[in-house]
Amino acid sequence: MAIPDYQSVMLPLLQIVKQHGQISLANAAILIADLFGLSEDERREMLQSGKQTFIYNRVGWANTYLKKAGLLTSPQRGIITITDKGEHVLSQKPNSLNVQYLRQFPEFLDFHDTSSKETEPEIFLATSEGTPEEVLETAYSQIKKQILAEIIEKVKSCSPLFFENLVVDTIVKMGYGGSHKDAGQAIGRSGDEGIDGIINEDRLGLDVIYLQAKRWTGNVSRPEIQKFAGALQGKRAKKGIFITTSDFTSEAREYAKNLDAKIVLVSGKELAELMWEHNVGLDHASTYELKKINIDYFSE
Repeated sequence: MAIPDYQSVMLPLLQIVKQHGQISLANAAILIADLFGLSEDERREMLQSGKQTFIYNRVGWANTYLKKAGLLTSPQRGIITITDKGEHVLSQKPNSLNVQYLRQFPEFLDFHDTSSKETEPEIFLATSEGTPEEVLETAYSQIKKQILAEIIEKVKSCSPLFFENLVVDTIVKMGYGGSHKDAGQAIGRSGDEGIDGIINEDRLGLDVIYLQAKRWTGNVSRPEIQKFAGALQGKRAKKGIFITTSDFTSEAREYAKNLDAKIVLVSGKELAELMWEHNVGLDHASTYELKKINIDYFSE
């Protein structure tokens, strides 16, 4: 059973509120999940922000739209109840409620800041299955996916020396190696279109990590990891990072898991993710700050 979109939730939410007289949004979300037969995994599925579940977010937006249309109200914090207008709507026994239905109410049109009932909010209706947060997160995810693909392409086409500096920049931004100068001094060139060396795990140099980076096209196989593990053993090192511009075979990953030494395998995609997270080679294009009401501030 798929998680219902926020418009599919509108009518059931109105009916549940009428049935209970008044109810908290959290309890209403639980009842909606029960009504739609959602599994435990579906109930726990989070938005990409990780701050709210999909079902609670969608019930929350259904509540917002029904309130803006005058069908629901909140007599006290966290509690919703039906209005006379909401009772009247249910008495008409509609098959469903959606944005188009709510557009008959002037309050709802004011909420959407439209100049007349004939004005169609084309952008909104085109994404009507997703809440505003979901639409924003989907757009953000698409932009990020495109940028990550471009990062991987750039990394694969850069020179060996530039790749060295890129890896050092990323590791330093992650908090390893102290300063860029210290990290650079700790890295020794292998001359094999990559870098091999040691880098401080922390700024005090209490432990070191053996690093190997390969600017490869094909996937790194188990024999390469075995060579790396042997190099670690020869240096009496217990920690290593193997970075590649491509990926690792399943046998290579499985082998790395069973080693006594801790070897972290970083694929090209994972390197791009790290560069994204720590702003390596990236500039801020725009910032959109989402805000919400501080309920405690307005509590008298």
